[in-house]
Amino acid sequence: MNYLEYFDTIVKIKERISSYIHETPIDYSSTFSRFIGGNVYLKMENLQKTGSFKVRGAFSKILTLTDEEKKRGVIAVSAGNHAQGVAYAATTLGIKSTIVMPEIAPISKYLATKGYGANVILYGSYLHESMKKAEELVAEKNLVLVHPYDDINVILGQGTLGLELLNLNPDYVVVPIGGGGLISGISIAIKAKNRNVKIIGVQSSASPSLKVSKDLGRLVEVDPSYSIADGILVKSPSKLTFDIIENLVDDIVLVDDDEIAEAMALLLERNKTIVEGAGAASLAALLTSKIKIRNNQKVISILSGGNIDISLLARIMEKYLYKSKRIVKVKVIVPDKPGYLNKVLNYVAKIRGNIIDVIHDRISSDVKPGYTKIYVMFEISSSEAISMLLLDLAKEGIEAKVID
Repeated sequence: MNYLEYFDTIVKIKERISSYIHETPIDYSSTFSRFIGGNVYLKMENLQKTGSFKVRGAFSKILTLTDEEKKRGVIAVSAGNHAQGVAYAATTLGIKSTIVMPEIAPISKYLATKGYGANVILYGSYLHESMKKAEELVAEKNLVLVHPYDDINVILGQGTLGLELLNLNPDYVVVPIGGGGLISGISIAIKAKNRNVKIIGVQSSASPSLKVSKDLGRLVEVDPSYSIADGILVKSPSKLTFDIIENLVDDIVLVDDDEIAEAMALLLERNKTIVEGAGAASLAALLTSKIKIRNNQKVISILSGGNIDISLLARIMEKYLYKSKRIVKVKVIVPDKPGYLNKVLNYVAKIRGNIIDVIHDRISSDVKPGYTKIYVMFEISSSEAISMLLLDLAKEGIEAKVID
């Protein structure tokens, strides 16, 4: 099938849903352009209503329902973003919605979905298990299923994002992939106008079903494992999205949680932008050079969502600071006598270290009687300051070591 023939339909859908959604900004990033060596633009879909692109496909689908279908109500399965998009779209249009979410769904996304007016049911560990429950409810209550990606109306709704990229004339568009609905819609919109644009998908290494399927040339299932990119943990794409991706997507690469976390941290620190794990996957692939961009090339990274649990974001930022040696933990072993801790802390103050935590340990096997092991955690402005601290402590005869 020639999916590019759907381009005009995407244009009509954009007109139909435009009053319900934002046309999100595209931000040129000099910082990431310098890091990557190309011209990097960030499509800020994390600023979309409900915090992700999913609301596009939700409105696209629900607006096609008959009056009889609207009265029956809709149901959706999602770890969070599709859930919120469907709940918001349904409530906006005066339709009842039921959402089945996996039990591991972030509490922030669960609460947001309820806040948009949906009846939320937690079931299963992963999306494919939640889908089985939804299918039971469809049969039992005659609800209308709004599938997150196995529906052409949803896919074409996501494709409206692609229309917003055309004026930039990119060389590359990099898109996070779960079930493949977003990249399928974007590929149709982009490739219909310029077949030379490279569309690159990015999956979590914890859930590489589309990467494996594309490499093998056939649809396969891969059980997902845990990832902070919960929005793209999908056991299997649909036949529909796989077929579109086979025809229109140039390549799929994988990123792991450490790479995603660093992209999230850099987005917050350098771009003042909160992006969830799934949404940051596209930038993670660029930052790790898994997609080779030349100096004069223009690349758009799709930041597909910003719905992250704040406690998880806090842990990611703390680990990022620790990994980049902006937060340091030093172990010292000193005589267990008054004045030694103060001496150590004075040297930390000398390098303008900001103390976060101090822990004593007198009972470990590597601590001699009459001594104590002290862990001092503190913030510093430069890695050079650590060398100065260790040198000062050594002059005092204090054994010290930085803990990685």
